Amino acid sequence: MKEKIFKKVVRLMGNRFEISVVDRREDWAIQIIDIAITEIKRIEKLLTTFSDDSQTQLINQNAGICPVQVDQEVFDLIARANRISELTQGAFDLSYGSIDKSLWNFDQNMTSLPTPEVAGKMIRLINYKNIVLGSDQKTVFLKEKGMRIGFGGIGKGYAAEMAKRKMTEHGALSGVVNASGDLTTWGKQPDGAEWTIGIADPDKKDKPFSYMKISNMAVATSGNYEKFVMINGKRFSHTIDPKTGLPVSGIRSVTIISPNAELSDALATPVTVMGVKVGLSLINQMENIACMIIDDQNKIFTSKNIRVT
Repeated sequence: MKEKIFKKVVRLMGNRFEISVVDRREDWAIQIIDIAITEIKRIEKLLTTFSDDSQTQLINQNAGICPVQVDQEVFDLIARANRISELTQGAFDLSYGSIDKSLWNFDQNMTSLPTPEVAGKMIRLINYKNIVLGSDQKTVFLKEKGMRIGFGGIGKGYAAEMAKRKMTEHGALSGVVNASGDLTTWGKQPDGAEWTIGIADPDKKDKPFSYMKISNMAVATSGNYEKFVMINGKRFSHTIDPKTGLPVSGIRSVTIISPNAELSDALATPVTVMGVKVGLSLINQMENIACMIIDDQNKIFTSKNIRVT
């Protein structure tokens, strides 16, 4: 029997997950994929803000009141997220969840931006420095009442990476976990080739404009082609700058390639916020990380260690 790629597509964490594994035995491959799905569901229960009994919601409900004890992995994930916040000077911030979603619905009813004054009031509660971690008891405390954290900028990548870990622990030598474009790869395809990954075209998101071959690497793309609003002929991304409370403009997509899906996911949004020059400068200072940016004029910019063909 020849090796084949077996896959399942499921909707988890509000996103489309496509999980693939290479093997000769279909029944074994499906079992391994189901183990990955169980792991993603477990993580979703911890991180969701749509369930009152999730650890994330307990943290939010007790903002300004008292610290909340959490599992070690939630504590560690928040600690890593805060390090990304420091690295990006606040362009990445878990407490972005404090923004009033009613002002940012990004649907056809949205015809104007909030004023800078209104946006300024919205961002009052966004400050990762007010996420206080108690290492002894593994507690998380949001200093200000009304503060909220959310894992939208890192959760999919974390889940993809943890699903991959479970699959490899159970003997999967090759596969891909794709969480709506945030994906992690390991091993090779049945023919021995590396995995071919498409980079979405901002004008035709279902048609890649470029491909790359990778193995044991992760890719994440943040793009304004997925959710945006047009106001006075200008496109505004669903990505909000935590410092202004206003949507980012000027960049259509950012793709980050790194050894870890969580890291790729966490860096894609802040590079979008930081802009081409500052974003690329950050990536060029980091080892084993590459970046490709498409601006709103469809011009392509890349970090020093990548070239587009």
